[in-house]
Amino acid sequence: MTWFTLPLAFFLDLVFGDPQFRHHPIRFMGKAIEIFEPRFRRLSKRPPIGLTTAGGLFAVTLILMTWGTAEGALNLARRIHAGVGIGLEVLMIYFCISAKALESAAMEIHGILVEGDLKRAKEKLSLIVGRDVRNLSKEGVARAAVETVAENLVDGVIAPLFFAALGGGPLVMAYKMINTLDSMVGYKNETYRNFGAAAARIDDAANFIPARLSAPVIAWSAQILAKKGRSAWTTARREGRRHASPNAGFPEAAFAGALRIRLGGPNVYHGKIVHKPYIGIGFGKVRIGDIRKACDLMILSSILWAAILWGILRGCFAGGFFV
Repeated sequence: MTWFTLPLAFFLDLVFGDPQFRHHPIRFMGKAIEIFEPRFRRLSKRPPIGLTTAGGLFAVTLILMTWGTAEGALNLARRIHAGVGIGLEVLMIYFCISAKALESAAMEIHGILVEGDLKRAKEKLSLIVGRDVRNLSKEGVARAAVETVAENLVDGVIAPLFFAALGGGPLVMAYKMINTLDSMVGYKNETYRNFGAAAARIDDAANFIPARLSAPVIAWSAQILAKKGRSAWTTARREGRRHASPNAGFPEAAFAGALRIRLGGPNVYHGKIVHKPYIGIGFGKVRIGDIRKACDLMILSSILWAAILWGILRGCFAGGFFV
């Protein structure tokens, strides 16, 4: 990977967003999950292999297949021409970043709420969250949008760029398969509680470091935007572990401190109330305008993180660590 591969991929995302076309790699990942899931479920019926073990083999197989396919394609492209290899790796990383798409989705909900169309705002929100949106108020919709921006900053920007810096296109593609597996089978319901357990735990492990690295970056952005860096940092340290997820609480708490708002609390999932702890306990309710502020915070955090990684990579190339 060249020193300019990562910033170029990030720039493409900021300008063009996530491309929506039939042959998007993430769509192939989803299709692969659909194809292989029933095959590995049948494997679980062979003693002593149970659902949990079969699910683990399923997740590991798909992750390794994704990495191997990306690595093979990249090696082939490099044999054709160095420029072809660079271009393919840029595209791999670009396809795995979603800062622009996340901002667009959240700001669309913001615009609809400003217009006063709560029903349509819920319809748009239901496309990007897993909770039941039917009984949400305007404040509930706004809170869900802000939480989604905060959580997906890690999944959509911090972690992909982190793994791209560590292992280039193949590793970031493997990370997106991990992420896609978690979003499709990592549920704690009757269908996936055992079969999806490994996928969920692998996703938790993959996001462990990026989620914690997100807090100082968000705090830095909050300081630049509104002089709220200390509030973001102290809230992340104090309340980052209050979330049910081992990772999502850190960016959420940092956003709560930066925007001085209360996130979390009970939500309905698949018809059941899930009582989640509040984050940002001493702050006020989320307002519609906080969606725009959250998007600004997310975009600046993304830019700063990309700049940090670019600086590290540039220094490594200059120091001769990469040839």
